Amino acid sequence: MTKAYIIAVYNEIHDLEKLKAYAVDARPAMEANGAQFLARGTKIISKEGNTPLRAVISEFESLEAAQKAYDSEEYKAACAKLHGGVDRQMFILEGL
Repeated sequence: MTKAYIIAVYNEIHDLEKLKAYAVDARPAMEANGAQFLARGTKIISKEGNTPLRAVISEFESLEAAQKAYDSEEYKAACAKLHGGVDRQMFILEGL
């Protein structure tokens, strides 16, 4: 089975407290749904384009597993705490 990755790229942080509240619940919600976190943080060396403030990469056993984790009630509850707190891109990428 081909692995998949949820990638989050944070361009702006408007409310650090909302981000912190989100993080308390988001990681356990994703891990409960099979996520392995490969990279999380702010030490980014930009080679092309704009440098994001923060990025997160999590790995899943399949595209379906990543989608299920993203759609889980636990993760939706975590996201509700983040609403309006950041400007980010988040997507699911199928591996090779």
